[in-house]
Amino acid sequence: MKARIIAAAAAALLIAAPLAAQDDDWDWDDDDEEYYEKQPTGGFFGGSFIAARTEGEFSDYVNGGLGGQINYIHQLDRDGWLGIRADAGLIVYGHERQRVPLSPTLGGRILVDLTTSNNIAFVGVGPQIGVPNGRLRPYVNGYAGYSFIWTQSSVSGTYDDEDFASTTNFDDGSFSYCGGGGIYIPVGPRSSRASLDIGVKYHNNGVAEYLREGDIEDHPDGSITLYPVRSDTDLLTFHIGFSIGISH
Repeated sequence: MKARIIAAAAAALLIAAPLAAQDDDWDWDDDDEEYYEKQPTGGFFGGSFIAARTEGEFSDYVNGGLGGQINYIHQLDRDGWLGIRADAGLIVYGHERQRVPLSPTLGGRILVDLTTSNNIAFVGVGPQIGVPNGRLRPYVNGYAGYSFIWTQSSVSGTYDDEDFASTTNFDDGSFSYCGGGGIYIPVGPRSSRASLDIGVKYHNNGVAEYLREGDIEDHPDGSITLYPVRSDTDLLTFHIGFSIGISH
């Protein structure tokens, strides 16, 4: 599955490259050319909304999740074909909320919101290759990094969204790697170097232990029992966001 996704993204880049090059002068004028020639290597900052689908063994235990990511790309050549990309993201794959007494001694007179979330964070660095010009700018990328999976419970008041107490119930982490691709669609004036970013990635997050919704059992004496699962934690993510050029 992961190999097919990466191969398809690479094929899309190879097919679209000559088309983008031919289409590169669709609205190009002398002022644009002068601007482009003066551009330093610089880089791009981006942010995206993520929808995640669990893959392989992970899909036997978890349905999917939602989250977000940020990235920075440093161009390695003036034309912008090659860059080094750093990614960091967070996906929430489970969420529970309960109304419980603040303490046994107070009984039900003061109730609070007990929220438990199951999360995966990832960070990585790797190369990105993409078409730098044209109406549609496909790219492929990959990284090696680390993924961290944890479950956290927090308490907040009814009319106060800020947590006043929290505990990490369980956590684990592993080496990870990722590959995928996408397409940039320029928006606004050329000088803004702003684009929509739409793409897909396969995240191999390795084997880890983790909790799901319902895997924490509360006992009358205040103690808890955890029922962690151990499996692969691979994800297929779909993202849509933005990219903005930053000149050096």
